Amino acid sequence: MDLSYGQKYEEFRMEVRSFLEENKPLQSESPLSSGRRQRLVEWLSLQIEHGYWARTIPKKYGGYGAEPDLLETVIMDEEFNRAGIPRGMSSQGPSMLVPTLLEHGSEEQRLRWISPTMRGEITWCQGYSEPGSGSDLASLQTSAKEDGDDFLISGQKIWTSTADRSQMIFILVRTEPDAPKHSGISYILLPMDTPGIEVQPLRTMSGDLGENSFNQVFFTDVRVPQVNVVGKRGEGWRIANTTLKHERNSLNANSEGTMIKLMRLMERETCNGVSAMASPVFRDRLMQLQARSMAMKFHAMRMVTCSLRDEAPGVAGLVTKLRNCQLNFDISSLAIDVMGELGALYDHTPYERDLGYWQAHSFFSLGLIIGGGTAQIQKNIISERGLGMPREPKPAKA
Repeated sequence: MDLSYGQKYEEFRMEVRSFLEENKPLQSESPLSSGRRQRLVEWLSLQIEHGYWARTIPKKYGGYGAEPDLLETVIMDEEFNRAGIPRGMSSQGPSMLVPTLLEHGSEEQRLRWISPTMRGEITWCQGYSEPGSGSDLASLQTSAKEDGDDFLISGQKIWTSTADRSQMIFILVRTEPDAPKHSGISYILLPMDTPGIEVQPLRTMSGDLGENSFNQVFFTDVRVPQVNVVGKRGEGWRIANTTLKHERNSLNANSEGTMIKLMRLMERETCNGVSAMASPVFRDRLMQLQARSMAMKFHAMRMVTCSLRDEAPGVAGLVTKLRNCQLNFDISSLAIDVMGELGALYDHTPYERDLGYWQAHSFFSLGLIIGGGTAQIQKNIISERGLGMPREPKPAKA
């Protein structure tokens, strides 16, 4: 069995490696640091120029314009992970909205929004969940009423990540009040500085740890042009499911890079002069995590293959979010255990490790086990839709 990639791909690997050796990206720093956004834009633009980010997005939308190639994607991820350097940007705009616009957006929407989103010039948040519509998203009540060529949006969203620092939101609202609940929803693009929008940050268990934030957002007669609807009115549920598909796939990303960080930490951390990597207990846990990480990597390749062939992944696509969120939490848990009593430190204390990365990653990963569809709900979906098991009985009505 020959598992080598071949000369063409090894030459591509050396090209990527040379790029990384010659260029240094944005270093870890506070999201509020002066000049951070501009440095991020420059770094992402440089990656696009060389084809390491937005690789298959057409040039007219600001991408590199290459044909899809699974092995090139694998090699780029491997080399960026090896160098400990971020490839692209993991956020809701590039990973969720852009592929949705490529599939459902108008030409004007693609030309206007894809390029600045991929370059980090615009930050997006997602307006889906509501206080009474989380698991049953189709029951959402935020409404949009016609007013000439505009809509007036009123209602409330909750658990809206990064709404406090986003310039735009893609939001689900009910535009057809008399239609069945799945048929009356529209998918709309909305600037966050529009009058009538109020953002209230939510205090979570992680406090101010890391860069991720939850918010509730209130809308009071927020005016938005009807041309900002993606697709057609009333088709928002179908389009939202496209976004959710890409959201789940994005959660399968880069456990391999996190594993590399963990192994480097275990080589540095010592107890009584002995590295954590030399501990049989820690090493056993590491090997179990490494096996799971490799399984998720190959599963991600399977998902990309399905996408390239325009095939539905079936039940295989449903396990991604369930398994990878738990994996990332377990990786960070081992890292915190390896640091011993120092694992409890964060918020830039003198003995903090890796700028508090592991504590932030732990809290964020734990939250993702709940967010985006709880693990329990994911298991129900897998059992019912993927394995054909009987649906969970509903409570009897009084």
